[in-house]
Amino acid sequence: QVQLAESGGGLVQPGGSLSISCAASGSIIIVDDMGWYRQAPGKERESVATITRGGSTNYVDSVKGRFTISRDNAKNTVYLQMNSLEPEDTAAYYCYARALDKSIYWRDYWGQGTQVTVSS
Repeated sequence: QVQLAESGGGLVQPGGSLSISCAASGSIIIVDDMGWYRQAPGKERESVATITRGGSTNYVDSVKGRFTISRDNAKNTVYLQMNSLEPEDTAAYYCYARALDKSIYWRDYWGQGTQVTVSS
């Protein structure tokens, strides 16, 4: 089994910054794509940013230029630096990872979510 543990999140004022991270652990052989999704109340879950093992990134248009995703392959950890936060960024943020575990199956794993609230 593979577990994803998120940290960070919280309350920040509009225009502020926040960083969240997610570490994968357990029966991991290798982690491929990692990313962050978010879900606001009453809305569908959307992809915010993804990053391949090689470092190629992709962002939803609404966060381009404000958010930066990065990862540390040695630590199986993915980070999301969020700047110029807006109230519309308020949501539960979920970490995602596609990993090959010791059962020799590729599986998609999800974290439990961390709340980010942007409000004055």
